[in-house]
Amino acid sequence: MTETNPHWGTSLDDFLSEEDIRESARTEAVTRVVAWQLHQEMERQGITKATLAERMHTSRVQVDRILKARGNVTIETLQRAATLVGRKLRLELV
Repeated sequence: MTETNPHWGTSLDDFLSEEDIRESARTEAVTRVVAWQLHQEMERQGITKATLAERMHTSRVQVDRILKARGNVTIETLQRAATLVGRKLRLELV
């Protein structure tokens, strides 16, 4: 006898809500997208991780954490990094 998956036929949003992880998943996804956009802008401008670390007065390891969206990357840190590559971080309630 095979067990059926209780989530079969549900949407991802439904699954995340049922598991009570929807908001944390959304937060992580947004952080990763912003980190990816930051990395893309760095590549476009030819800014290295070492250069961004120097501009941010931090270590290259910390810049790696920011770009990988690992650990506790704050909005303030993302805002600062965005400013240093000539961009703005925009958050809004919808």
